[in-house]
Amino acid sequence: MHGTIENSRHDRGEGENLANALDRALGATDDLEARIRAIEVLIAGRIIFSTSLGLEDQVLLHAIVRTNAEIEAITLDTGRHFPETYDTLARAEKLLGTRIRVLMPDAEGVEDLVARDGIFGFRYAVEKRKACCHVRKVLPLKRALSGAAGWVTGVRREQSETRDDTPFATFDTAFNLIKVNPLADWTFERVEAYVAEHGVPVNPLHARGFPSIGCQPCTRAIQPGESIRAGRWWWEDETRKECGLHNRPGFTR
Repeated sequence: MHGTIENSRHDRGEGENLANALDRALGATDDLEARIRAIEVLIAGRIIFSTSLGLEDQVLLHAIVRTNAEIEAITLDTGRHFPETYDTLARAEKLLGTRIRVLMPDAEGVEDLVARDGIFGFRYAVEKRKACCHVRKVLPLKRALSGAAGWVTGVRREQSETRDDTPFATFDTAFNLIKVNPLADWTFERVEAYVAEHGVPVNPLHARGFPSIGCQPCTRAIQPGESIRAGRWWWEDETRKECGLHNRPGFTR
């Protein structure tokens, strides 16, 4: 049963205090399942886990299922995923015996975006790429998180420069909820070890040099020595490469 930490939908100060308390609670243990149970106990209300079906998110999904946590898994279908990503979704649902809610962007919004910027407009300006991400990712996520008290993600500090100070928990003022990153302090090696130990189904693209997988036109394999997210929007500056889900104004660290 959900317990002591209730998400304030009105008071920012209270929300920040609650997030700080959860941050300390998760930092007090390095056991993932214990962290999942703490999230469920401490956040009162509906909790959403948004998965991109990448390595980290497959680990989290596995842990959520193992603990029987009342955390709803959702994924955003942008309409531009690799075929292997859809195969991974189906395999994960079958193996783990759970259903992942699939959210798609508003059709009219996508049509208006393409009419304005072209089918590959996101390649020509950062602003146009962010507009594409906003329509295909941010707005569907906003719909999914409406009324939720908590939001669980697979963000890790090691993934990129823009994520190197990621806390375990923070208060997101834009969505008015507690955002939780249970794997914030995990290394890539630890993620891989968990996958191997538990036989977690993963996207076959990972074995082909894709440690971070997004939309097909915006993702390439990385080269030896490159950062984990170097293959995402590779034509952009390294310090600006976020889609707007995790680096928006409106959340406090």
